[in-house]
Amino acid sequence: MNDRPRVLIVDDQPDFAKGLVRLLTPKLPKAALSCVLSAEAALDDLAGAPCDVMVTDLRMPGLSGLELLPRALALQPSLGVVLLTAHGDIDSAVLALKAGAYDFLTKPVDSDHLARVIAKGLERAELLRENRRLRAAVAACGAQAGMLGESAAMRQVKQTIAAVAASDYTVLIRGESGTGKELAARAVHGLSRRAGGAFLSVNCPAIPDQILESELFGHVRGAFTGAERDRRGLFVAASGGVLVLDEIGDIPMSVQTKLLRVLQEREVRPVGSSKSIPVDVRILASTNQDLEAKIVDKTFREDLYYRLNVLTVRLPPLRERRDDIALLATAFLERACREMGIGDKEFSPEALAALAGRDWPGNVRELFNFVRRLTVFSPGDVISAGAVTEADPGMGEQPQAEGLAESASAGPYLEAKAQVVDAFTRRYVERLLKQTRGNVSEAARVSGLERVSLQKILKRLGIAADEFRY
Repeated sequence: MNDRPRVLIVDDQPDFAKGLVRLLTPKLPKAALSCVLSAEAALDDLAGAPCDVMVTDLRMPGLSGLELLPRALALQPSLGVVLLTAHGDIDSAVLALKAGAYDFLTKPVDSDHLARVIAKGLERAELLRENRRLRAAVAACGAQAGMLGESAAMRQVKQTIAAVAASDYTVLIRGESGTGKELAARAVHGLSRRAGGAFLSVNCPAIPDQILESELFGHVRGAFTGAERDRRGLFVAASGGVLVLDEIGDIPMSVQTKLLRVLQEREVRPVGSSKSIPVDVRILASTNQDLEAKIVDKTFREDLYYRLNVLTVRLPPLRERRDDIALLATAFLERACREMGIGDKEFSPEALAALAGRDWPGNVRELFNFVRRLTVFSPGDVISAGAVTEADPGMGEQPQAEGLAESASAGPYLEAKAQVVDAFTRRYVERLLKQTRGNVSEAARVSGLERVSLQKILKRLGIAADEFRY
């Protein structure tokens, strides 16, 4: 009984109030309906138990329905209030709606229509409850170094982060592109004894090979053309704090050798200098690559790998933590609304279910950008499942959906679904590569996917981009 949504009827005429309960009960089988005979009794009821929808007469002895409305909402702000009156007029309707009423109906009321209004009010109450729960969860997770998630996978990640933060050892943070490796690094830093020190990060592949060494270790004046003054590197600048080596798998072999020496000796030698400088810095390295495979390919030093891989934090892809998608989407929607300087928006339960049903190859980053798109193109306060469908670029393949479904075997549902998804993905990617003439970077830009994610799709499906170049 306590888990069922509750509807309260308020009317000073006992026969009418009890008659409404009797008529509406079979039309609203999932709700618990009750009635009281005055506004004062309604306030006592609301003060003692949660309620989802209140249907109240407008004119009653003592407090009127309009006077009851603000007091009821003060007790239960998410309450949906429907006013009934035999004296319906525009002025009363406007006053009621301005005061926060959910709807306004005139007597004699059609019970079927009232049941539909109440059902919508119950859906609204459920939506408000779910959004309050998600916002509370966002606030609670936000207090834990910004790592959002309630799933078992994310609880394990948080426990690992707390454990590795307690030491000063080197950490290797692994995960697909877009899973939040920098957030994890910040979380480790924030929970460690070095939290008051510097937090510096360098995207290794974004810096040309010949400059990366100087960026990391520094240089002295005259070390090379353009070196007009001494420069301290990031290892020295981060002394007492943390240095994050992002995408460590992409650094050249020449820098790998010198990085290994720094990790062994805890000192750096600036380019062009004959003197070494002691450094006190914790190294957090991140990668989305298979370092073990790179060791086999002789593109990553095995001894450096073991120096970096003292402690490991593995971040799961979003498809392995679908329970967190609603939480993440809610947090991202709040942030997007703040970025745009607009009022709050909410997701309908159906929209959250639609988001949770996607695989998100670009992981958390892709979800965030998708929510930003929804924020821009959804005019109302509630983002519907239809808006999610319209914003999904893959929905342009709908005309082929029936044919793809028919091509799937009639075996287990998940296997049949996988066949449909693979068939769609293959057709989409082949047309994409044809359009971009085999240019994977351009194809990633057009599709909205991360380049690494698109490359993984190509590898999984056995599609060679070279075949589309002409």
